[in-house]
Amino acid sequence: MPRLLIAGMSGGSGKTLVSLALLLALRRAGFPVRAFKKGPDYIDAAWLSWASSHAARNLDTYLMGRDIVRSSFARNAITDGVNLIEGNRGLFDGFDAAGTHSSAALSHCLAAPVLLVINASMVTRTAAALVAGCRALDPELPIHGVILNNVSGQRHEEVLRAAIESACAIPVVGTIHKAAVNPLPERYLGLVPPQEHDATEQIQRDLLQLADGLDLNAILSIARNAPSLEIDHPEVSPSAVKGIKVGYLRDAAFSFYYPENLEQLEQGGAELIPISSLQSDALPEGLCALYIGGGFPEKYAEVLSANRSFLESIRQAALNGLPIYAECGGLILLAQTLRWEDRAYPMAGVFPFDVEGFVTPQGHGYSELHVDQPNPFFPTGLVLHGHEFHYSRISLGDKPADTACAVLRGVGCFQKRDLVVTKNVMAGYTHLHALATPEWAKGFLNAAHRLVPRSAHRNASHTIEAMV
Repeated sequence: MPRLLIAGMSGGSGKTLVSLALLLALRRAGFPVRAFKKGPDYIDAAWLSWASSHAARNLDTYLMGRDIVRSSFARNAITDGVNLIEGNRGLFDGFDAAGTHSSAALSHCLAAPVLLVINASMVTRTAAALVAGCRALDPELPIHGVILNNVSGQRHEEVLRAAIESACAIPVVGTIHKAAVNPLPERYLGLVPPQEHDATEQIQRDLLQLADGLDLNAILSIARNAPSLEIDHPEVSPSAVKGIKVGYLRDAAFSFYYPENLEQLEQGGAELIPISSLQSDALPEGLCALYIGGGFPEKYAEVLSANRSFLESIRQAALNGLPIYAECGGLILLAQTLRWEDRAYPMAGVFPFDVEGFVTPQGHGYSELHVDQPNPFFPTGLVLHGHEFHYSRISLGDKPADTACAVLRGVGCFQKRDLVVTKNVMAGYTHLHALATPEWAKGFLNAAHRLVPRSAHRNASHTIEAMV
């Protein structure tokens, strides 16, 4: 499994730019590629999927543990091309001061050679000190090449290359010259998802032009010399059943879904039905459950709020007992009102509270929840590991809201609680990954079987108790 991990000195160093340019250049040269994203990020993974033309997979040792990370990588990697893993944050930035769960830790976990992206803006020999410092901090880390980003010209490149290669004995295998305009559209602390962007052809041309500075032969040699990777514990898929129709919102407003979450539902026997919240008039008939992922509903608040028939169909389905599971953006859709940029947008009104948006993050990072109250999806006593990244928070008002989980790490919905519950509906700010939390798919499908309204129950006649 030829492989590379693209790492940087910090967030914003150019890892995503280099990763996308390299994937497109390899494809142009005729090499098959697969892409992976270190950490729980949805948006970078979406761009990696776009550039590789295959679903990119998230790899996170905090969420999944080393064994599941390794088995997930091996199951989705290819042997006849290049498997590219984009790191996150700085190379050694992780869960704590020791760098636990960092990109460097993932490199060790997967025995993946590292290409270190250096932002060369306004530095020359200091770039060599950065590379040397990374090697000194972890001499066992396989840093096999350097890619220079934001190089200002030929003379700048020559000085940087000579300094790094002479002081560190690590080859410079590519340079990305400073672009007049960043080809990747940005929002908040990251990129605009490709689902929302209508100029991907121009972005592809810009990235391929930048990729002309990459030494593909040298990079291919590094990837192909990665050592063998032995896999210890492949994960077990749920037993399949039949006749459960699961709808999920899939459009520009709601695009945050891990491929494995949808795959685990399908492998458990669900028929997945994509639904557009922006264009559909109502939920399809015969649904056994509804899954609403995250996204940017605030950017489409006016369109969503105006689609009253669709929102009313969700509210009525919730009142009639349809199991609904929602994450972050889905939570916003189920609130009474979204307050955003000094305007109030009525939403589906399933929960008795409003949600208010802000210009700064209200919760950001890994989360840990303890299920301590009865709910439709999870057994009490279960500990959930996930992550949250939201610019909104709940305004409770005078009406109470029941919750299922205590927040052990993170912010959650309010008062160190997360996963609000009403009837058979559960929603929260924590995102869960199905490989990290196998109980999620089992609980979701079990709820779809047990709690589905009678109108849809005719097609859901098989038990799910055999799921593992």
